[in-house]
Amino acid sequence: APDVRGREAIFKVHARNKPISPEINFKNLARMTAGFTGADIANLLNEAAILAARAGRKVIIMKDLYEGINKVLMGPQKKSRLVTESDKRITAYHEAGHAILAKLLPHCDPVQEVSIIPRGQAAGYTMTRPENDNSHESKNKWLDYITMALGGRVAEEIVIEDVCTGASGDIKQLTQIAKAMVTEWGMSDLGPIFYGSDHEVFVGRDFGSHSANSEEVQAKIDEQISKIVESCLERARNLLGQHK
Repeated sequence: APDVRGREAIFKVHARNKPISPEINFKNLARMTAGFTGADIANLLNEAAILAARAGRKVIIMKDLYEGINKVLMGPQKKSRLVTESDKRITAYHEAGHAILAKLLPHCDPVQEVSIIPRGQAAGYTMTRPENDNSHESKNKWLDYITMALGGRVAEEIVIEDVCTGASGDIKQLTQIAKAMVTEWGMSDLGPIFYGSDHEVFVGRDFGSHSANSEEVQAKIDEQISKIVESCLERARNLLGQHK
């Protein structure tokens, strides 16, 4: 994937034959699209052009480009999907939990957009985008990310006084990160030791990584993963409690 300068140059190439509003800043767009390939950039500009045409506009504006970015990242909006008032309320508080923590936590990326319109598989989303192309991620950044990922579930606990199935994707992702912190990146009390598996075996990846460690070591790994998640959960509860 190209770096920020490469993305800016690619934007300019693909924008040559399109009516782009003079307000568009390609440098800002390049910063917002970290991780995008050249094909992703071409795709989002095409989407933006279609949106402008549908709206009867002669030029592509920033709103079109934002939607193009979101469509590439998350899939199309599903405005036709019937959403009950109860689900809307749950999703709104869930996403607010993510967004508030992303704003409060010092190592989280800036919030770009929050929505309760279904998109792709998600009932709603809080989109954060990095401002640069850092290839190194710190322990504090991962802890803040896990805390933010727990924000949706914690907001449900506080407001709805229950927890819902909508957090399953968040839980899966944060568990994978906590596991990598312990087994691959040496970011736990077990120290800088690699406990993962460099290769898959025929039964699947997890079987290979578990078999490489004794039951005693695996129990310690599980304990450390739980410790990371529990500490982040407590932090999320404290912060959202203070900023209810």
